[in-house]
Amino acid sequence: MKKILNDNLIYEILSVVEEIPEGTVASYGQIAKLIGRERNSRLVGNVLSMAEYYGDYPCHRVVNHAGRLAPHFREQRELLLNEGIEFKNNGFVDMKKFETILTDEQKIKFEEIKKFSTSSLITRTTNDVTQVEM
Repeated sequence: MKKILNDNLIYEILSVVEEIPEGTVASYGQIAKLIGRERNSRLVGNVLSMAEYYGDYPCHRVVNHAGRLAPHFREQRELLLNEGIEFKNNGFVDMKKFETILTDEQKIKFEEIKKFSTSSLITRTTNDVTQVEM
């Protein structure tokens, strides 16, 4: 499986995550849509799994569209509970109650971030790195 990543894309994703207010959550798909890649929610998840190498981001506030937690992030539930997030009986976050709603100011900020993205991406596979022009 190929992953299309570069530092600009990673920081685009992390800048959206950084804006999720305490006590709310966002979905991988929401974040993908905000950066103009609405079909790349898995890419968002992959970036978040590496976020610790780029700084301190509130990745625990990102769940799937149904409110399900990340399967390998054991501390996520506790972190969300500490912020006042409530869970339904099935263990999922109540998205209707806790999904973040972006302000117009935040939407403008993300549009500005998208403008500064480069057109050159790095395609990474398990054993090689090649330059791809878009």
